[in-house]
Amino acid sequence: MALSTCLTSPLRRTLAALHWAASGQCRRLSTPPGPGHTLDLKGIFPPLATPFSPMQEVDYVQMEGNLRRYASIPFRGLVVLGSNGEYPYLAPHERLDVVRCVRQALPRDRLLLAGSGCESTQATIKLTVSMAEAGADVALVVTPCYYRGAMTSIALVQHYTEVADASPIPVVLYSVPANTGLDLPLEAVLILAQHPNIVGIKDSGGDIGRMGLMVHKTQQEDFQVLAGSASFLMASYALGASGGVCALANVLGDALCQLDHLCREGCWQEARDLQHRLIEPNMAVTRRFGIPGLKKAMEWFGYYGGPCRAPLAPLSPAQVEELRSTFSTNGWL
Repeated sequence: MALSTCLTSPLRRTLAALHWAASGQCRRLSTPPGPGHTLDLKGIFPPLATPFSPMQEVDYVQMEGNLRRYASIPFRGLVVLGSNGEYPYLAPHERLDVVRCVRQALPRDRLLLAGSGCESTQATIKLTVSMAEAGADVALVVTPCYYRGAMTSIALVQHYTEVADASPIPVVLYSVPANTGLDLPLEAVLILAQHPNIVGIKDSGGDIGRMGLMVHKTQQEDFQVLAGSASFLMASYALGASGGVCALANVLGDALCQLDHLCREGCWQEARDLQHRLIEPNMAVTRRFGIPGLKKAMEWFGYYGGPCRAPLAPLSPAQVEELRSTFSTNGWL
């Protein structure tokens, strides 16, 4: 079956709508009307995998080695302590040490987004302040979800408002329903977009229509939408997203930055061809094999992947072969 027939319906419709621009001519993305952004989030942000030693301790030497390689890729910045950083498995002091390590190695013109979301509002505020003191430029705050049945729009608006009020750095909302079982309601996003210290959202849900509505309904706010996956990055740009926080950028960072560039220049035929080649590898290192798959793929491209922390288990030999085949058949290995 052709890869394009495997796309989700919203993405397939979006790509079809772009086909008119595939004659090779470049048509730049237009900028929606509205105020200028106080913090520019345009571009690609890899959500860094946290390297561990064979004894499952954070390996800061290997982290610095990966960061040196990433420095040559035109990322807008880096994300630490997101889902791909095994954030729930890190001790509080490790989280802060990771931020300090990355900040020290990261050029000042690149943004550092750090995950600081906790289950309680009080703990989130405390960690967000600590992240800022450790060198984070932006707090990426995932939705609290343990009592997801009680996480109504009212509760979530109150939570994020209190965090943003207390945070010394800008806040980006983070909706990742695959991990939390909770999609941050659109009505809550639209209310929170009006807060002066909430500057955007990383949306990993994959609902392109929802993302388009976020862009459309917040044009008069200082608010930016970031695609949370490489699988729908092109479609997100077509609807006005500012950038992407994509796990695959840990492995194919240059390719993701190239897709970003092609979309901004309006070179839709080239962008579509590249997007197609990225979908299967991205699905393999996210939905199919998760972080163990991401770390294994990193090793094939010269980065340190290493083990995950238990209870995340390594891939089986058969899974490794399937993962390698996915990258090979799309021309990456």
